Amino acid sequence: MIRNEFMVRFGQAPRLKTGILVKRWATGPNKGQPKPGAVIQGMLDRGLLELRDDGAHWLRARFTKAGLAALRHMAEDPRALPPGEYQHVLDELGRA
Repeated sequence: MIRNEFMVRFGQAPRLKTGILVKRWATGPNKGQPKPGAVIQGMLDRGLLELRDDGAHWLRARFTKAGLAALRHMAEDPRALPPGEYQHVLDELGRA
């Protein structure tokens, strides 16, 4: 999921600080509440992400300090985040 969310699309590299988009329930009893997928929910439960509600249609899940530490650990393996494709992420994490 990390690789998919932060890969370069349309020539623009997404930034870690902008976070991951999370949908809201559109109808029903949970209308307006966050609707994170299973992977995002698991990362929220482990304290790797936090949801910030700024009133926009979409929520953003942003990495906590623990989440950034886990990303740094993940970045130690070049197979997890190949430098050719994810150099922008490695740069943000302070790994060149």
